[in-house]
Amino acid sequence: MQRRLLVVSDSDSYTKWGAALASTLPPSWEADLVVVGSTVLPSDRQLRVALAGTRWQTDVPRSAHLDELAPLVGDLRPDAVLLALRGPLVRVIAPMLQVLPDRPVLVSGFPGLTIPAVPKAVVYREQTDLVVLHSRREVREFAALAEDLPAAPAFGLATLPFLAARAAGSAVVDGAGGEARDPEASDVVFAVQAKVPATREERVALVGMLAAAARRQPRKRFVVKVRARKGEAQTHDEQFDLADLIADPAVTRELGATMPANLVVADGPMAEHLAQAEALVTVSSTAVLEAIAAGVPALLLDEFGVGAPQLNLVFEGSGLFGDAEALAAGDWRVPDADWLADNYFHERGADDWLAGLEALVASRDATPLPALPRHHNLAGGALRRAFERRRMLGAHDRSLLGTVSVLVAVPSRAALRAARKARRRLRGEASAIAA
Repeated sequence: MQRRLLVVSDSDSYTKWGAALASTLPPSWEADLVVVGSTVLPSDRQLRVALAGTRWQTDVPRSAHLDELAPLVGDLRPDAVLLALRGPLVRVIAPMLQVLPDRPVLVSGFPGLTIPAVPKAVVYREQTDLVVLHSRREVREFAALAEDLPAAPAFGLATLPFLAARAAGSAVVDGAGGEARDPEASDVVFAVQAKVPATREERVALVGMLAAAARRQPRKRFVVKVRARKGEAQTHDEQFDLADLIADPAVTRELGATMPANLVVADGPMAEHLAQAEALVTVSSTAVLEAIAAGVPALLLDEFGVGAPQLNLVFEGSGLFGDAEALAAGDWRVPDADWLADNYFHERGADDWLAGLEALVASRDATPLPALPRHHNLAGGALRRAFERRRMLGAHDRSLLGTVSVLVAVPSRAALRAARKARRRLRGEASAIAA
């Protein structure tokens, strides 16, 4: 029986993930893609990059306003909808689809690293039927979280779709396998992460490390691979844009040396950069996994710490961490085999997300799926929900209630945060007196 999946996406990274995951479906599944207007709406260029290598790589994806989504689902009548969206937007859209007659199976997931698992990641997706995860460790951690929640979706394991061509195991441990690479590949590709390192001081220091390494290895290109050009949106805001810092004369003065000519900034598909890469360097990025799958050595800079705030906790035990001296010396690393098996490079036969999806669709064929209730963050009712919508959609929100919610919620949130800060200060003072 032919099945149909509708992918609903927002940012460039979620569009890339959703399109890639849908492209791994068997021929018995047809798929459509729609990009919802939001604060992180990708540019045409970002969409081309995101869709490269997927079944939509030659198509112009359909775009829609949020209010057009439910009618579109009604017209297409998909068996399942993949909400390839940021968590807060999943919480906005899932209830709209829950109330449709004979609603489709609702699926969600994550485009990258999700360790450590946090409760809000599940809470945002509590009104979906299935959440797709990408490692044995992720499934364990999310299942443990779900035990303490009043309701949670099922969890399914899938090889990260960007890695689907290279299933993992011994083939990637010794650098074998991977996409076809230029035997003369010598680029050192640095994958930018918008959120880490966090401060301007740290990001300037990072620029200094990259520049120092480029000067020490003048025959190699050091490519700072960015996700967005100036003015383009990203899933996460980049407060101190690395490309801007590299081009800033003030940063050059701070570092006390000019930027070497072999330190360059580039965008485009990561796969194309890895084909020319001798190594992949980052602080934390899913691109490390793409490099491993392509047989490219990697280096995770530990100069800014290792832990949850640095988004690199998952790489503990991988054998990939190194410091600025390792970067300057070209001391690249290959991953530990045991770490691989538990983190994103499990054997393909362990994938069960598709079986879970098809079981849910078969259940829907027999009996309409029930509407899943929202259990968390209920205070504020319709006004709260309108604010959540406005926060995710920004100028793409046409609702009057959304405008009203901003006028009410922003001052209220500021007052609440101030009260919490005051309580923490008072508790600290009380503790100091007691001591």
